[in-house]
Amino acid sequence: MFVDQVLVYCQAGDGGNGCVSFRREPYVPRGGPDGGDGGDGGSVIVVAEENVNSLANIAGHRHWNGERGTHGQGQLKTGRRGKDAIIRVPPGTLVKDAKRGHTLKDLKHIDDRVVIAKGGKGGKGNKHFATSTNQAPRNAGEGARGEYREVVLELKLIADVGLIGKPNAGKSTLLSRLSKATPEIADYPFTTKYPNLGLVQAGYDHRFVLADIPGLIEGAHSGIGLGHEFLKHVERTRILVHLVEPQPIDGSDPIENYRVIHEELRLHDPQLIERTEIICVTKSELPDADAVTELLREELDRPVMKISAVTGDGLSQLVQKLIDMLAELNDSTD
Repeated sequence: MFVDQVLVYCQAGDGGNGCVSFRREPYVPRGGPDGGDGGDGGSVIVVAEENVNSLANIAGHRHWNGERGTHGQGQLKTGRRGKDAIIRVPPGTLVKDAKRGHTLKDLKHIDDRVVIAKGGKGGKGNKHFATSTNQAPRNAGEGARGEYREVVLELKLIADVGLIGKPNAGKSTLLSRLSKATPEIADYPFTTKYPNLGLVQAGYDHRFVLADIPGLIEGAHSGIGLGHEFLKHVERTRILVHLVEPQPIDGSDPIENYRVIHEELRLHDPQLIERTEIICVTKSELPDADAVTELLREELDRPVMKISAVTGDGLSQLVQKLIDMLAELNDSTD
């Protein structure tokens, strides 16, 4: 199950109380106060981890509690600090305050983290209250309350390459052919309901993450269908591979289908149409593939590739082109 948004309730642990104690040892008169401090409460922390690809593990675990710190003891023994509650999420997760709506942190990279609710400080033992006029204090500090916060975890997929196109354009088939991902594939629209990720390995030195973005439809930018849910994942891909089916099963015009998806990207976020894009006519074994490829080249005045996930036609060239483009992008950001 793919889950990309979860509301969680976070309660950090309270601090332990300080201790009231006096030193009592043979041959040590007037030992004085020796009460230890209470331990700090455990915090609630969100961490981005490499091997997590969905929020599904959190969907059934909405309440997260840090452990309370233990109380201080005599002989200046400090109480044990409470254990932190760690919420493990995929890289690309936005952490938002549920009540105020602002973003606490964008966890873009592996090991990025943010403290959602901070544990309470432990109370001071009576040793800290000793003065020249009060050498035997009988009071100690209470542990502070841990913070409470409700947050929304929202996953915006992070991938090097995103596959976009109308439903049934062949995105899932291409993903399964280029990687070890096993998305559901069938001969009807909207097979893919959730984004799928796959790792493409090209030789020993090159690999990249490929995402199958669920099929977009006209009006997606305004929320028609699951438009907003789909489009937000496109925002986190570095390169877009736009797949155009030469003979759509619904009888629609392939050229117009390209225009529709392109316009939906522009309406959702004008910066998306500036994203590096490769246009591919899929199912090159079909009779109309050559004609559609030429029409797209003339219409857009841009290179258009022709590929087939079934026969393998053009796939090695596509992978190499993606590797070269990603290398250029990496060089430009160094």
